[in-house]
Amino acid sequence: MSDTPALPTAGREWHLLSRPVGWPKPEDFALVEAEVRRPGPDEVLVRNKYVSVDPYMRGRMSAAKSYAAPYELGKVMQGGAVGEVIASNVDGIVPGDHVLHFGAWREYATVDAKQTVKVDPEAAPLSTYLGVLGMTGLTAYAGLLRTASFKEGDSVFVSGAAGAVGSQVGQIAKLKGASRVIGSAGSDEKVKLLVEEYGFDAAFNYKSGPVSEQLREAAPDGVDVYFDNVGGEHLEAAIGSLNRGGRIAVCGMISVYNNTEAAPGPKNLVRLIQTRGRIEGFLVGDHYDLQPQFVQEVGPWVRSGELKYRETVVEGIENNLEAFFGVLRGDNIGKMIVKL
Repeated sequence: MSDTPALPTAGREWHLLSRPVGWPKPEDFALVEAEVRRPGPDEVLVRNKYVSVDPYMRGRMSAAKSYAAPYELGKVMQGGAVGEVIASNVDGIVPGDHVLHFGAWREYATVDAKQTVKVDPEAAPLSTYLGVLGMTGLTAYAGLLRTASFKEGDSVFVSGAAGAVGSQVGQIAKLKGASRVIGSAGSDEKVKLLVEEYGFDAAFNYKSGPVSEQLREAAPDGVDVYFDNVGGEHLEAAIGSLNRGGRIAVCGMISVYNNTEAAPGPKNLVRLIQTRGRIEGFLVGDHYDLQPQFVQEVGPWVRSGELKYRETVVEGIENNLEAFFGVLRGDNIGKMIVKL
């Protein structure tokens, strides 16, 4: 085992104290001092440098049955993180290496080495392995190309388009020959970003008027693919503008995550019969087989600057919770990350 007397004995971590009803409140959480466990066989101890905050985490705060186990009350909340190995009990990983793992929200994580991926800080900034080159990027890639069966010439509509996933969906679609890419976002600043920096053909602020009307104006010839990050009014509008043979990939529905009652469904589902349209939900975890292809194709776009990305970086683990609230409010442009 690679070891040093300077290994930390305690570190701060966020615990879930109670399951939120509606919008999460600060009193549902606590930042606590916890013992740092030395790594056992086949484990590594990681000093986290960046941790991820994501919309899906809201679902894991509920006890309802879902695709991922709920967070345990009184225990640390897990999520994506990237950090430096400071002790190792594993061949092939040594102190000084950097790894991607799911041992956030905490300063130090002792994790099974088989559940880590070594990353190269020289090839790309460490934070990108949580976003544009990580799970976020793969979500965009798999959802657009596999679930939505995107093909050259398609017209694509993306909701939550200034977010980490949505911004990549639109750019990948453009790079692969979309005829038109339309995005929705929650501020005029984000709309400007979509068109001027990310290369969307059109974008609109969904707070400025009915989504269906704004979408018809932005996509007068309809849409072939809708990538859904929002649900609600956006989903109904997309069904209303769907072309024959259109496909809808449901990635997330952030508009309903904090609802205390079930949201009404789209009133126009009959259009799926008329258009022979298809709606399919997906989880990135079902598409990890695409990871090598994703990195091979998207990595060069990121390095060349053809695919642009933004990050909203919050400093300090003590601000993890506020960063998470910011994601739910839509404060972030691109990937929300906490730098420790």
